[in-house]
Amino acid sequence: MIRSPYPDLDIPEIGLHEFLLGHLDPQDAERPATVAAAGGSGYTYGELVATVSAVAAGLGERGVARGDVAAILAPNIPEYPAVFHGVLAAGATVSPANALYTPRELAHQLRDSGARVLFTAPECLDRARVAVTHDGVRVDEVVVLGAGAGAGGPVRETPWEEFLETVHTGAGARPPVSPDDVAVLPYSSGTTGLSKGVQLTHRNLVANVLQTTPLGQHAPYGRYLAAVPLSHIYGLTVAMNRALYNRGLLVTMPRFEFTAFLQAIAEHRIEQVAAVPPIMLGLARSPLVDSYDLSSLDVLVSAAAPLERSIAEAVADRLHVTVVQGYGLTESSPGITGIPVDRPEIDRGSLGVLAPNITARVVDPETGEDVETGEPGELWARGPNIMRGYLNNAEATAATLDADGFLHTGDIVTVSEDGVFRVVDRLKELIKYKGNQVAPAELEGALLAHEGVADAAVVGVPGPDGGEWPKAFVVPQQGYAPCVAGGLAEEVMAFVAERVAPFKKVREVEFVDRIPRSSAGKILRRELRERESGTGA
Repeated sequence: MIRSPYPDLDIPEIGLHEFLLGHLDPQDAERPATVAAAGGSGYTYGELVATVSAVAAGLGERGVARGDVAAILAPNIPEYPAVFHGVLAAGATVSPANALYTPRELAHQLRDSGARVLFTAPECLDRARVAVTHDGVRVDEVVVLGAGAGAGGPVRETPWEEFLETVHTGAGARPPVSPDDVAVLPYSSGTTGLSKGVQLTHRNLVANVLQTTPLGQHAPYGRYLAAVPLSHIYGLTVAMNRALYNRGLLVTMPRFEFTAFLQAIAEHRIEQVAAVPPIMLGLARSPLVDSYDLSSLDVLVSAAAPLERSIAEAVADRLHVTVVQGYGLTESSPGITGIPVDRPEIDRGSLGVLAPNITARVVDPETGEDVETGEPGELWARGPNIMRGYLNNAEATAATLDADGFLHTGDIVTVSEDGVFRVVDRLKELIKYKGNQVAPAELEGALLAHEGVADAAVVGVPGPDGGEWPKAFVVPQQGYAPCVAGGLAEEVMAFVAERVAPFKKVREVEFVDRIPRSSAGKILRRELRERESGTGA
């Protein structure tokens, strides 16, 4: 067993909304809570709490209560935390959907979750209208967070202001919330098949807000930028809920665009950003960075996918900031490990140490036995932040959560004598080359260290001997001279070969305009494999 270097924390028996917003002193009520990066609209903490109460009352009037689900389909906007915590205050469960979902993808989530109400933004409304017509979808009202409602949709549509202004009968009554109630039902991206609903309780989420405290620098009243989607558990916990916990200002960006991102940091004097590796790569290499005053930045957290050490160090040196990396899954609310800001000796390319209250094992996936220190194995983790299970999917739950409460992460890691974890790769993404295991993440890290590579991904493809070998998909750095001359493929293969064992070498390179990634920055390897096999759309 591997234990956190931190003592266990006391986790209060309280609902998440009450934990974050239930005790507001008069001074905090006047502080700005959320603001749009470009438009400037937003809420003070007093206004936010009042809006949360109005949302809860409106849902209660419609009979939405404990055991019911309300979904959110919206980009990062100031109203997001008001809707999110308003649903929780009503005693219901909130299911956040990716704002880029197609109607089919949204319909799956609405159907599987059993959502009764859908909150959506005007730019998502057309897709929402199609989704609610799918068989099995129970949504009977769409609340539009802006203009556009009531234009002939298939179910009742209510504008946001009208929803808030409803005459609430018994608005002061609040349903009791148990810490064991399911608070949030995000849907994991999944590498195969349809996404699964992850049941996260109030206790899970309260715990993870507290568990991140010793790992990061979270001064009261800080200024946070929501650059990752709030529909993703990383954005919900590390950006939104951490900001609210610290009575900080959450600046929202509805869509990520690098120039707008830099401008938001400069204009709003952002101090902390929860980022993903593609953002970090831009901060390390883009010439645009030099055109903006980013001196307010203090801490950059990277998570959702492995961050190469050279990139982390380049960002830290360029911006004079502390760069840390965290690790987790939707199923763990999400944080499991992180690099504490006061541990500069820890390798920036590592996952850091276990958060408080977490116990872990590193296990040989073939034998189920713990491996020796420093040897690779699958990470298993147990703690108060681990999900209840997958909704309506006992088989998937049993395959992921064992009888002892350990979450089988599917990630291959190593852990050092001093408790520092390093990711090797996903268990199911390892490439078998002539009997040897090759980790795509290791090769991607080597590729990104080359100055001619703007982005890269590696997958296993059929080799000439009937087995598989590593193929790299590379986005070339604009203007890199060897690329113009046509010699970059040979150059990067030789570059990687100097840095890895012979059996790990990249055997093939294809240049592409972009690497397909999820909204949280994860490489969508399945799309690359489909592209290679010719089965993609």
